[in-house]
Amino acid sequence: MADIFDVIIIGSGPGGYVTAIRAAQLGMSVAIVERELLGGICLNWGCIPTKALLKSGEVYEQLGHLADYGLKVEGASFDFDGIVKRSRKVSAQLNAGVTFLMKKHKVEVIEGTARLEKGQDSAKGAAPKVVVALKAGGSRTLTAKSVILATGARARTIPAVGLEPDGERVWTYREALVPRRAPKTLIVIGSGAIGIEFASFYKALRSDVTVIEALPRILPVEDEEVSKAAQKAFEKRGLKFRVPANVKKLSKTKSGVAVEIEAGGKAETLEAEVAIVAVGIVGNVEDMGLEALGVKIERTHIVTDAHGATGVPGLYAIGDVAGPPWLAHKASHEGVHCIEHIAGETPANLNAPIPGCTYSTPQIASVGLTEAQAKDQGIEARVGRFPFRVNGKAIASGETEGFVKTVFDARTGALIGAHMIGAEVTEMIQGYAIAMTLEATEIDLQSTVFPHPTLSEAMHEAVLDAYGKVLHI
Repeated sequence: MADIFDVIIIGSGPGGYVTAIRAAQLGMSVAIVERELLGGICLNWGCIPTKALLKSGEVYEQLGHLADYGLKVEGASFDFDGIVKRSRKVSAQLNAGVTFLMKKHKVEVIEGTARLEKGQDSAKGAAPKVVVALKAGGSRTLTAKSVILATGARARTIPAVGLEPDGERVWTYREALVPRRAPKTLIVIGSGAIGIEFASFYKALRSDVTVIEALPRILPVEDEEVSKAAQKAFEKRGLKFRVPANVKKLSKTKSGVAVEIEAGGKAETLEAEVAIVAVGIVGNVEDMGLEALGVKIERTHIVTDAHGATGVPGLYAIGDVAGPPWLAHKASHEGVHCIEHIAGETPANLNAPIPGCTYSTPQIASVGLTEAQAKDQGIEARVGRFPFRVNGKAIASGETEGFVKTVFDARTGALIGAHMIGAEVTEMIQGYAIAMTLEATEIDLQSTVFPHPTLSEAMHEAVLDAYGKVLHI
C-alpha cells in the first residue's frame, strides 16, 4: 500500500472531507486520516443530529397549536428514545454518504490517530511526515507535498468550577444528543447557538429550562435588536434566563446539580436534574507534535495566513482549529480555498461573507456587520427593518414572530449586514449572502423582484425601509 501522496488531510469533518474531494477533482492523490467517524463532529455529533432533534421538538410543539389552524388531535405524546434514534439514524445515513464520496473520488481513508514529525527533507522545505497509530493496530508513516490540518474543536470545559461533563448530570453537546431521558429540569450554561438550540429542543419536550449567560445579553454575537427580540420570544415560550450572571461553582447533589451564580451583585443557587455546558470550544491541537515543529498556536487555535499556511513548509490548517467563526460551512469554504491555492489555481474568495444560523424557535440568521459593528468601524449606516407580522405568507402560516433588519453603507449603498429572526430565516439568509458576495447595492436589491406570497418579501421590504420606500407598513 503506497504511503506517498500529494496531500494528506487530518480530520474528516466538513472542512476535511470537502477539501479531499476538491483535491481529488484537481487530480491529486489524497489520503484522509480520521480517528473517529467520517464527517467529524458536525455530521455525527453537531450540526446534523441537533437539527434532527430540533425538528422533532418543533413538530411536537406545533401539535399544541393545531386549534389555531382548525385542526384537532387528542392524546399527543412523544417517544424520547424514538426521537434520539431518529437523530442517530440521520447521522448514520450521512456518514455512509461521506464514505461513498471518499470511494467515488478515490480518497484513501486511514482510520487512526495522526502525529506530525519532521521529515528527512524538512530543511529543504518538505512537509512534515504523518505517523498514524492505526485503529486496527500498528502504524503507518505517510508523506506528502502538503499536509492540511482539519482537526476541528471540542467543547470547552472549566473543571475548576465544576463545568466538566460526567455523562450523567453534567453534559456537553455529546451527552445532550444521546441522553437516556429528557430531564424535567435543565440548566444551560452559555447562550450561544449551541446552548440556545439545546434549550429550545428540551423546552419543546416540556423540560423546565434556565439559561445562564455571563455577557450582558444572550446570543452575544448577534445584532443587539435580534438578541433582545430572541430573549423576549424565548421567555414567551417559557424559557428562563439569568443574564448577565457569572457561574461561581457547579456541584453535584443527590437529585442533580446545584449551580451557584452571581447576578447583579447578588448570589443565587439554581438547582436542576442536569446542566449542559455550552461555554465555547477549544481547538484540537494537542498530541500532534505541533510545538516541536514550531507551529504558532494562540488560545488553542493554529495561526495561519490568508491561504491557511501555518508558516511550517507544506503545513496548512483550516476550519475550527484555525479559529472563528466556528462554522461548518466556513471550514468547507476555507478548505476549498486552501487546496486550490496549493494547486496553483485561482482560489475561491476567502473573504466571502459567512452567514451564521441558530436553529431555535424562532430561528435566527445573520451575515455581515451588525449596526453596532458598523458604527465602531466608523461607517455611517442606513438601517431598514420589516416585521413578519404584516407579511402575507407569515400571517397565512401563523408564523408572524420576528423581523428582518438590513444595514447599508450610507456612502456607497453597499449591503454590509443583514439580521433576521423568525420562521425559516436560516433558509433565507443566503439571499443576502449572495448579494454581499456580488457587492450588490441598495439599487440592485430594490430592483430585484421577490415572489408573492413568500416570507422573503420581508427581505425586500427591509431594503426599501432603509431608503424610505417601504410599502406595507
